[in-house]
Amino acid sequence: MKESQTLQNIAIFGASGAIGSAFTNQLANKNSKATIFAFSRSDKQFEYENVHSHAFDITDEKSIETAITIASAEAPLDLVLITTGLLHQNLSEKTTRESLGPEKALIDLSSDKFKHLFEINTIGPALIAKHALPQMRKDKPSIFAALSARVSSISDNHLGGWYAYRSSKAALNMIIKTASIEMKRRNKNLIVIGLHPGTVDSDLSKPFQKNTPKDKLFSADHSVTKMLEVLEERKTDDTGKLFAWDGQDIQF
Repeated sequence: MKESQTLQNIAIFGASGAIGSAFTNQLANKNSKATIFAFSRSDKQFEYENVHSHAFDITDEKSIETAITIASAEAPLDLVLITTGLLHQNLSEKTTRESLGPEKALIDLSSDKFKHLFEINTIGPALIAKHALPQMRKDKPSIFAALSARVSSISDNHLGGWYAYRSSKAALNMIIKTASIEMKRRNKNLIVIGLHPGTVDSDLSKPFQKNTPKDKLFSADHSVTKMLEVLEERKTDDTGKLFAWDGQDIQF
């Protein structure tokens, strides 16, 4: 699907983050006639007449429902992007077993860590899907895409660790797959997919960039440029899949 032809009503969740901001800026530049709703906790403002910023809380279903109502009030949704995600919180070099960061061993697991990461990485996006998917355009192709991660792939897990993050994103993949099956019966033109942005130079990846080769550490703009190319090439047969920034189909 070509963006300039089909993307008229766009909703971006997590617009204040590095990737969300890059998506908002690039889509606003490419689609000057589109209406773009940028939702974030901080209510970040953008310098485009066609971008409308609103605050939302991904942990509050009422807030999510209100956001979808706002975005779909005048027209069905052509593109919904979920760019939210949590890997760590206030992580320093001197981590403790109580720190909210990727676990290296089973002894690091805690109920609170699992609950918090699942709330942000799985439950929030699932509730956005609950309210957004019925509002997607039906008369021509539309896309619902959520940021997942290569480390969510069970078949590709050769290093171990990162229990809660891997699990929360793997669960998101199942939400994507299951929703895509249901929506095939309700909206044959809808494409529901996951996107892996690569390792992006952002707050999420910063504590873990030390061993990342320079050519594998992307700016948010580069990653989003590539992911928009991936979105442009998607067909309805692609629904329910996870795609990397380079178009590779990542096996769940």
